[in-house]
Amino acid sequence: MGRKINDSYVLAKTDLSNLTGGETLKVEWDTVNNGNLHWKDVDESSLEAVPFLWGGGRGVFGGGLGGAVVNTIDYITIATLGDATDFGDLSVIRYTAGACSNGSRGVFGGGGSYDPWNYIDYITIATTGNATDFGDLTQVRMDTCCCSSATRGVFGAGYVGSGVYSNILDYITIATTGNATDFGDLSVAKSAMGACSNGTRGVFGGHFNNNVYNNTIEYITFDATGNATDFGNLNNSVGHLSATSNATRGVFAGGDTGGAPINVIDYITIATTGNATDFGDLTLGMQQTGACSDGTKGVFGGGDSSGASNVIQYVTIDTLGNASDFGDLTVTRSGTAGLSGD
Repeated sequence: MGRKINDSYVLAKTDLSNLTGGETLKVEWDTVNNGNLHWKDVDESSLEAVPFLWGGGRGVFGGGLGGAVVNTIDYITIATLGDATDFGDLSVIRYTAGACSNGSRGVFGGGGSYDPWNYIDYITIATTGNATDFGDLTQVRMDTCCCSSATRGVFGAGYVGSGVYSNILDYITIATTGNATDFGDLSVAKSAMGACSNGTRGVFGGHFNNNVYNNTIEYITFDATGNATDFGNLNNSVGHLSATSNATRGVFAGGDTGGAPINVIDYITIATTGNATDFGDLTLGMQQTGACSDGTKGVFGGGDSSGASNVIQYVTIDTLGNASDFGDLTVTRSGTAGLSGD
């Protein structure tokens, strides 16, 4: 029938012979006319560039640090405001892991319990339960991040211990368990970035390294291994931030700049390099949140404000403005890792 975008199907002009060139059509369910299909002529620029295959309607938050390091996994239904529900447990307790999804399988990599680890484990997002061993990263790391296409997950840099940071990018094929493989390098050794994706391009923004904060944004193309390329800059030099996206726009939220956590939200158009633009504010200054999206809402769970938090807040990615309250996690924690799928 065509390619599916946000529960609609987009057809080429050649699917209907009575149209003149240049149209893009969307077929929708007509809820008024007995549920029949009808056609709508739309501007292509109003549609997402690709289906949102690396996320979905269920948001999942794994691990974190509150009164102790935990292995708790929670989930939410992103379209419906409310508190999180217990999903199961990670294979080990840890915080500041990276997380990604191919839309059905969720993967958590790295993190640690004060010392960094290289563990990777996975869940089936539609089925609650404990995580299962997937393999290992190429090196131990915490304060790492991850982004994904519908096929590959790429883990970016992190803290490897003894005052040493990494610039290594690793990748996995999400559908196939096994150890990570070298992808390339970021421009410098760093940690505590935010990462997001449009399914083709993965973007890494901000960082922390030995008490130095930076506003650099870099990007990779998932299907072509190699080193990251300069994208632009965030509005602040910031680390311990989080990021999420839909198929067009990436959103970076919170973090710290060397003092109290900030509430700043920036956004980028992922397909177009350039500096970030102000989006709005979180409900309060927060660092080390977990982030996920269903392609419409961007959700930020937990974090550290003046201590660990269980607050979940959200934005509508295509609409600039401040975040709103969503609900609460089951456990108060910072450094949780977020992903989404169905």
